[in-house]
Amino acid sequence: MAAPGLQPGSRSGVTRAEPDAAPHLTSADFPSGRGPGRPRDEDRAPGAPSPAEAARAPKRWIPRQVLITPAAREWEHGRAIAERAAALGAEVVELRANRLAGLSGATPRETYRLAKSTLAVVVAPPSKLRLQPIPPSADWRVDLAEGCPAHCQYCYLAGSLQGPPVTRVYANLPEILGVLPDYLGRRTLKRAHEGTTFEASCYTDPLGIEHLSGSLAVLIRHFGAWEADVGLRWTTKYDAVGPLLDLAHGGRTRVRFSVNAEPVSGRYEGGTARVDERLGALRQLALAGYRVGLTVAPVMPVEGWVEAYEDLFVRAARAIRGVPGLDLTVECITHRFTPGSKEVLQGWYPRTRLEMDEGSRSAKTSKFGGRKYVYRKPVMDELKAAVEQMVATHLPQAEVLYWT
Repeated sequence: MAAPGLQPGSRSGVTRAEPDAAPHLTSADFPSGRGPGRPRDEDRAPGAPSPAEAARAPKRWIPRQVLITPAAREWEHGRAIAERAAALGAEVVELRANRLAGLSGATPRETYRLAKSTLAVVVAPPSKLRLQPIPPSADWRVDLAEGCPAHCQYCYLAGSLQGPPVTRVYANLPEILGVLPDYLGRRTLKRAHEGTTFEASCYTDPLGIEHLSGSLAVLIRHFGAWEADVGLRWTTKYDAVGPLLDLAHGGRTRVRFSVNAEPVSGRYEGGTARVDERLGALRQLALAGYRVGLTVAPVMPVEGWVEAYEDLFVRAARAIRGVPGLDLTVECITHRFTPGSKEVLQGWYPRTRLEMDEGSRSAKTSKFGGRKYVYRKPVMDELKAAVEQMVATHLPQAEVLYWT
């Protein structure tokens, strides 16, 4: 059934989503985002927000429209998602079939804008209930959703997902939870001290849609109550962690915040929380007993990169200062792209300044014949040596899980 007070196709106080921003996204397009040279109060207590930060609400995405399929309406979780979206002012449309349609525009950019302002509530297909290994992040990938509301010009999902980049959230969450025990003890990584690990952010940013989906809280509580050697892992560029702080997580969830140097985050990460806000959220979760981490990605040798990444780690060290019992990891991922992702990204962001020059990269071929372009070895070695030294200097308590 449609959400209360809304008929299919009706509209109620819709908040416009951010895909209407200019094709070349900069910090000016997202005023609650960030920009070089913003003032910082160095004298405030370690990890404490500035007055401006304290007065600011966490970053939240409100879609223009929410499409819910008949199959999704059969699940209580799916109906609850539609009701939350309606309460926030989104238009809820009940589809007559389980197929999504009408999300293509005349140009890639128009398709992008339409899809990025849409949330689809659907049922996860059977393939999603057969978990896939996802090294080096975790043993297994568990998908709560597919697609992301952010506007990162280097988006890793570009070229990986089929069709317009609409965010799909899965209504059949009980079925997804039901398959997890089948993978207990089936390890694909050598990080034995972590138990069997499950990654929930491979194809989405689960915190970016949590105020609509509620799926993340369910998963965290599920792992918290699971008396087994398991770990839940997810990564985010958002900061709305308040509803998660009091959950019974049992120390089995590790939340990693994707962070980057200011020249990268300020230019290429539209529609996300600022890095300082993500670091503040990391501190809140660490104080609430969560295991935490930093995913430094994508590492790029932009102009002034040494000083910029040094500044990032100084800020990270300030954010975790004084946290008792801190359990912190670091994962580093350098920028890479495929021919398919480059084509998609240039369609979404026709005026992007993101460097994607095959001639300056090394090509790598996967076991399935796919091709990706990574930095050449001298550049990779220089980045790795410098960043690992910065981590050792500023975050000596952190465990570096991998560099790729």
